[in-house]
Amino acid sequence: MSVTLPISVVIIAKNEAHNLARCLASVQGWTVENVVALNDTTDDSEAVAKKFGARVEHLAWRGFRDTKNAALALAAQPWVLSLDADEEVSPALRADLAAFFARADREQFAGARFPRKVWFIDRWISHGDWYPDLSLRLIHRDCARWGGDEFVHEKIECDGPVATLRGDLYHYSFPTLASHVAKINPFADLFLRQQQARGARFSVVTAIFRPCWRFFRAYVIKRGFLDGYPGFYIAHATAFGAFVRYSRLYEAENKREPCA
Repeated sequence: MSVTLPISVVIIAKNEAHNLARCLASVQGWTVENVVALNDTTDDSEAVAKKFGARVEHLAWRGFRDTKNAALALAAQPWVLSLDADEEVSPALRADLAAFFARADREQFAGARFPRKVWFIDRWISHGDWYPDLSLRLIHRDCARWGGDEFVHEKIECDGPVATLRGDLYHYSFPTLASHVAKINPFADLFLRQQQARGARFSVVTAIFRPCWRFFRAYVIKRGFLDGYPGFYIAHATAFGAFVRYSRLYEAENKREPCA
């Protein structure tokens, strides 16, 4: 592709030198600029970013939502492609982005979303709860900003119509099973805070039903079984994560010190 697209790629990163090269290589040479916003980085991320011609900025960490909004303000172009360091633009998505910018009605849209596909253990996950995981990542800065929770589960809030592209954004989020298991408790912490803020109470029916439903939905309805053993693991782990979250609510309401 010889056409340069009028896009600023914006990436926030902390100690992501092992991922940055792959991410930046996937956008090198066909965007107007690539901006890497580093947060208290101590590894070689800056050198890697500069090797690929990216502009490096340094931002204080304010949580995902606010840091990503601060990084968004660094972009020179009105159209921004927001990426994480562990993501990669596939050739198919690159072609779809070029086609989007060739559309006569492009300015009618506030952004574009596309599926995100995870590499897990030994394969691309193409079913279940993890796919297609439509992600709004291409935005017009005048019409969108990052919202959602302050520290996790941030999401782009867009004021206007959003186009849907078919090419995949590759995601290398869990290099090991251990890295996936390590996410269960942080998500449970967030769930507990949100439920308590809403005044929600523990329900044994919900605590039993929701995990069973999550497994059935992911493995059967969304055909996670087609992803082999990793598909079974994902469905089971998703159900267990739900079980842990609701059990944390029970613990918060009932925990007491042992009797002497």
